[in-house]
Amino acid sequence: MNDSTALVTGANKGIGKEIARLLVAEGLTVYVGSRDAGRGQRAVDELGGGARLLVLDVTDADSIAAAARQVTALDILVNNAGIMAGGSAAPEDDLDDLRRTYETNVFGVLAVTNAFLPTLRRSSRPRIVNISSGTGSLTWSADPDREFAAHAGAGAAYRSSKSALNALTLFYAQSLAPEGFKVNALAPGLRATDLNERAAASDGDPAEAARGAVDLALLPEDGPTGRFVSWDGTGVPW
Repeated sequence: MNDSTALVTGANKGIGKEIARLLVAEGLTVYVGSRDAGRGQRAVDELGGGARLLVLDVTDADSIAAAARQVTALDILVNNAGIMAGGSAAPEDDLDDLRRTYETNVFGVLAVTNAFLPTLRRSSRPRIVNISSGTGSLTWSADPDREFAAHAGAGAAYRSSKSALNALTLFYAQSLAPEGFKVNALAPGLRATDLNERAAASDGDPAEAARGAVDLALLPEDGPTGRFVSWDGTGVPW
């Protein structure tokens, strides 16, 4: 039985819910972060075991502060909540889409991580996992032989937000390494979620991606930090 405690943001559906499910199965107490209390409670009821509802809107400072006050012990933070505003828009198309996306995918991660750092610092094995995207890899995006090249700048809001998240992952890892933190980013692959129409039509199992996130969440003391890895454990170039 694992006596650790985890928080997964955006855990009432999709990959986040599957991450919570696997962590509960490992014996952890898991806070299911959800903007909507009703949807969050339904997820908690389904997950059972050690699942606990935590109403949390990662774009709302008051909501984050209230959530942080409720969590008195925390070992693992999984920043999973994310959106894709503007779909396949190019960077010149809609500045508002960029702002909305960054508010959740970048600033939301910063705000939540910083709010829960004091509690994480009390853990003997603090872990932070940021759910990124392979489309956020600048190396892959610049490679004409990869599928992303066919989309030539499309999805700029989402993809650039994940590139920014990758950078933050590395900087947090470097800053927190002396305190024993392991901070890593995961590329989950295309999964059947409501992120966009392409994802919704995918046959990719969210649980498969969740397993990769849980592996990072449960890293041993000699595990890596400051890495970007795929759902199957292979490295992804920044």
